[in-house]
Amino acid sequence: MQDHPFVPVIAVILYAVFIVCGRAYFERRDPLSARRALALWNLSLSVFSFCGLVRTLPHLLHNLTHMSLRDNVCNDPESQFGSGSTGFWVQMFCLSKFPELLDTFFIVIHKKPLIFLHWYHHITVLLYCWHSYVSSSPTGIWFVVMNYAVHWIMYGYYFLMAIKRKPKWMNAMVITCAQISQMVVGVAVTLLAFYYYNPDGQGADSCWVTKENNLAACIMYGSYLFLFLQFFVRRYFKVSVDKKDKKKRS
Repeated sequence: MQDHPFVPVIAVILYAVFIVCGRAYFERRDPLSARRALALWNLSLSVFSFCGLVRTLPHLLHNLTHMSLRDNVCNDPESQFGSGSTGFWVQMFCLSKFPELLDTFFIVIHKKPLIFLHWYHHITVLLYCWHSYVSSSPTGIWFVVMNYAVHWIMYGYYFLMAIKRKPKWMNAMVITCAQISQMVVGVAVTLLAFYYYNPDGQGADSCWVTKENNLAACIMYGSYLFLFLQFFVRRYFKVSVDKKDKKKRS
């Protein structure tokens, strides 16, 4: 991965081309029906995320229990979580951002609204995850565990929606709240990493955090937090206001 930095760049360029060409192609055509394929796709990602969560969460909890907060943010990531089966699932997490681009394929062929948050998230998270892995980001396992947890629930929800078996107690607001919580923690971790960042440290005072990668994480999570909050307000608060207006008019 370190020897092929052009791979994620080519992937996001092809992704952007597909979005433009795909939407133009379906502009005057009827949408396709791929509900079964979509259901299977969401189920596979949910199961994958659950497996990743089961393997990485105990490792993070162990580190948090037996090491200081600073060590969890600063220590050598290869020895701390980057080897063995946990390291494997961390790498699989980074590589999974490539197939996750297919989420947009189903939106395009079904002619569903494609919001900025969706494609911006897919592009930036792929680039960031690749850079974090090749630059050995010590905070990586925090983001991996959070994303695995949210994706397990989110894709499971989408699977139930696709097969029309969603329980009444489940709703999209819960998913959005989980995503917002993930962004809040992400911002907090990156700020904590800036606090411990010490480029001149030696020995026990050294910290593996790199300024460039952590700055990218701060910008990424900060923009995600803003966009998800904006999405939450527009979708749920606007709906509530519109319903109240209709009642008043009736």
